[in-house]
Amino acid sequence: MTITAQRKRELVSRFGRSESDTGATQVQVALLTDQINDLTEHLRAHSKDHHSRRGLLKMVGRRRRLLRYLQRSDLDGYRALVRELGLRR
Repeated sequence: MTITAQRKRELVSRFGRSESDTGATQVQVALLTDQINDLTEHLRAHSKDHHSRRGLLKMVGRRRRLLRYLQRSDLDGYRALVRELGLRR
């Protein structure tokens, strides 16, 4: 359920400007998307886990806010990120 260090390094190197650029909006959205996908699979198997469901909803809201910010500030980057992550927005 948690993201491994190796997977985090892969996402940061793929979406960040450098290897240590974890604060970029694109990187944050990619990390949240990975966590959301893992948690969604967990909730398919454990449908009564309401505490994890609340965490999932908080992550989805945070990702939505970050995507809205990215759309306002860098429209081309937003479109590329949504296309690459496979988000429906």
